[in-house]
Amino acid sequence: MSTRPLRFAIDHDEFYCEFVGTTADGRQFFLTTPFVAACGGVGGQEFVALYIFDESGVLIDAKIDAFGPRATMDRPARQACIERRLGELGLINFERIFVEPFRVNRFGVTFGLIDLPPEGERDYWTVSVEPGNYMVFFEPWDSGIYDT
Repeated sequence: MSTRPLRFAIDHDEFYCEFVGTTADGRQFFLTTPFVAACGGVGGQEFVALYIFDESGVLIDAKIDAFGPRATMDRPARQACIERRLGELGLINFERIFVEPFRVNRFGVTFGLIDLPPEGERDYWTVSVEPGNYMVFFEPWDSGIYDT
């Protein structure tokens, strides 16, 4: 039987979890680039999101910056934002973190590491990185493994 995640692991890697780790004062962070896909003639939206958690994995801040549609966004400005947000954290270590699922609303969009219940008898709990559904975590919750 699948169980709802109270906390789950995110491992630092060279792909979607490049910016995952801890700060000198023990906070945990995940910096990522969520998006709303272009659809039906609407250009979508690109974001930079820095999620900061306390030592026990509870979200304490979500700093989210919008960059407009992918086709017209200022890529150097987005990269500068990533570097600025990382710099705001001070000394950091890239490493595994354990955090709780959460959701926040910004710019009329739901962001977060959102726990999703099983949709059917043979389905299971997951945690999806939103918006964009570009990473999905699943049991065992301490594995740090995700699918794209």
